[in-house]
Amino acid sequence: MEYNNKRGGEEPIPCDLKEGRKYSWCTCGHSENQPFCDGGHNDNNGSPNLRFEAAETGTAYLCTCKETKNPPYCDGSHNA
Repeated sequence: MEYNNKRGGEEPIPCDLKEGRKYSWCTCGHSENQPFCDGGHNDNNGSPNLRFEAAETGTAYLCTCKETKNPPYCDGSHNA
């Protein structure tokens, strides 16, 4: 991710999402509430959150390494 300056983790986190609900995904890695944003970017010169709406209800694997090409979803970039 552009302006990313910290990995939030090494593996994706499974999250139960609800269709139509909006979420804020951490793009900078500074959130203590990975993979979701807690505003940590404000004090750490990190990139702002990415707002997204869940397309369906179910478990999604959200990226924590911040290298995904399909944010906020993990695409396996942490294995590269």
